[in-house]
Amino acid sequence: MKIILDAMGGDLAPKAPVLGAIEAVKTFGAEITLVGRSEEILQIMQEQGYKDLPQGIEIAGAEDVVDMHDDPGTVIHKRKNSSMIIGLRLLAEGQGDAFISAGSTGALLSGATLIVKRVKGIRRAAMGPAMPNKAGGQTLIVDCGANAECTPEFLLQFGLVGSAYAQSKLGVAEPKVGLLNIGTEDSKGTDLQRQAYGLLKDASDKGLLNFVGNVEARDVPLGAVDVVVCDGFSGNVLLKSIEGTAMFMGSLMKKMFKKNALSKLGYLLCASGVKDMMKLMDYHEIGGTQLLGIKKPVIKAHGSSDALAFRNAVKQAMDAAGHDLTPELEKRLAELAKYKEQTVHD
Repeated sequence: MKIILDAMGGDLAPKAPVLGAIEAVKTFGAEITLVGRSEEILQIMQEQGYKDLPQGIEIAGAEDVVDMHDDPGTVIHKRKNSSMIIGLRLLAEGQGDAFISAGSTGALLSGATLIVKRVKGIRRAAMGPAMPNKAGGQTLIVDCGANAECTPEFLLQFGLVGSAYAQSKLGVAEPKVGLLNIGTEDSKGTDLQRQAYGLLKDASDKGLLNFVGNVEARDVPLGAVDVVVCDGFSGNVLLKSIEGTAMFMGSLMKKMFKKNALSKLGYLLCASGVKDMMKLMDYHEIGGTQLLGIKKPVIKAHGSSDALAFRNAVKQAMDAAGHDLTPELEKRLAELAKYKEQTVHD
């Protein structure tokens, strides 16, 4: 399995992606194509003691880099020789099984949509990170930032995509899908939520997904649903709020453990468990977020990813490449289109 990695994307590029690639080859046996400025990549390799490229790693030259301030709508033309765009083209041409970048989210979404293409029938690709929950499983948040403004139909498709992903990747037989809202009653929310509620319920009645109704933000970390559907703006606020709360609680626990000698002793007894808990919310351990609805796996890594985060992003990309969602998504979307056609004729 070959993973294409944007070596120039992210705050710590190119060093972090290159070191992460080396570790991924050692740990997971991956084959990796590093896309970027060859001289800089080779210099980093030499600094690590490699006279030649390590086995399992190759370089695809790209002299340009997508800037975080570039307009996502024009980047595919203005930055056609950039590491991100060349990497996406390699994926589209079948020269790799998945692509990873820590560069601009907007540019990556635009490039993936125009170059790799969406699954047939998908209106908008979405970002869908999986967050740990109290029930011991994971909750998928779709969308968490790719589409700040949405239509009810977008939210319906997010539910279908999220449900298929939760079944294939998370191993949930019949994922519970909930719509993020300010209350559980079906009359709550704006026109967007109320109309999306009706579409999701109709799709659930037709057996296309398992919609359980509205869900409030406080119930998401508790595991009330397996997939929470929302517009990208609300989803991003939800995600960052959960991350911030986790960081705050971690900091609070450290202060409590350092309070006196007895509390320090208590920390020594439970240090392993505390570290395991904090890892569940650490983006370095998670790796990145897959763009759902794109024909081939495209992983958005955190902009501040270090070598560990890139290594784990490679593992996530390998897992995504091994779970092809496209056939299942196309099947569900075709069934949805059939029901819509029947409704029009009726």
